[in-house]
Amino acid sequence: MPFKPLKKGDTIAFFSPSSPGTVTAPKRFKRAKTFLESKGFNLSPGKLTGKKDGYRSGNAKQRANELNELISNPNVDCIISTIGGINSNSLIPYIDYNAFKQNPKIIIGHSDVTSILLALYAKTGITTFYGPALILSFGEFSPFLDMTWAYFEDMLLKNYSLPYTYTMPDYWTDDFMNWEEKTKDKARNTNKWLTINKGQAEGRILGGTLNAMSTILGTEYMPPVDKNTILFIEDTTKTAAYVERLFSLLKAHNYFENIGGIILGKHEQYDDQKTGKRPHDLLMEIAGEIDIPILGEFDCCHTHPCFTVPLGKRIRLDATKKTISLLEPWIER
Repeated sequence: MPFKPLKKGDTIAFFSPSSPGTVTAPKRFKRAKTFLESKGFNLSPGKLTGKKDGYRSGNAKQRANELNELISNPNVDCIISTIGGINSNSLIPYIDYNAFKQNPKIIIGHSDVTSILLALYAKTGITTFYGPALILSFGEFSPFLDMTWAYFEDMLLKNYSLPYTYTMPDYWTDDFMNWEEKTKDKARNTNKWLTINKGQAEGRILGGTLNAMSTILGTEYMPPVDKNTILFIEDTTKTAAYVERLFSLLKAHNYFENIGGIILGKHEQYDDQKTGKRPHDLLMEIAGEIDIPILGEFDCCHTHPCFTVPLGKRIRLDATKKTISLLEPWIER
């Protein structure tokens, strides 16, 4: 069942499933909260806000309890992750999936929260959203902040008609600068989506950050894939060697032979290790001769701006025409 659209006056709660970003990036965190409050939302902190336990916001059970409390809170309309990290998968055994099924609500984020978004969908069948994270995205500076907000608003607040086709942003950036204060404008790279394999396919979109997804492959927390699945994958700050490793893991799990298509997101701060090989080159090298449509450089990823994508919903991928269209409702129209 589609969610009710968000509106002014609704409460957006935030949680920290891995890194303690509310402590390590206080100015960016404050800027993000102020931005969403300026859009008319009430912001509700998870109980690990302002907490730091070394590299994380708390131990696994503490972080899961933070999320579970927000899931069960009837006054919370949307849950957003603050930031990523590398340990969100630690929460998965302790999440109250029955509570989420009984109290479904919009939950959104990207990066390391991938494992949680996919686990919630696998266990409940309820759509989760891959898109902006509080500090990462809404703490960004204009114009990229405004673009990411426009996509979020388009998907979760406004009325729409089907099919809904994503419009490629004119420009993007992965410049890494001072997170806390704006020292100069980021580069505006001319955008271009890439046809890697021609063709069309329809199916439910599943995926996220591949490095995070790799922590649940082959478990009950990873939704099963088949020819009606369009796999969406992206990543950040990896070397060519590490990207090859991740694609080889998908190969070992027979993904390339058992899915209907692939959407490859932009890779933030990718290091080709002087090989000249882009992630899509390594993908084709590892996948081999596969006759499925593959589109590259999609803008739902760690780069800015960032789309909002409803995981589990049916889409049409046309890699030849470089279009991605949603075919079924994700919020009430």
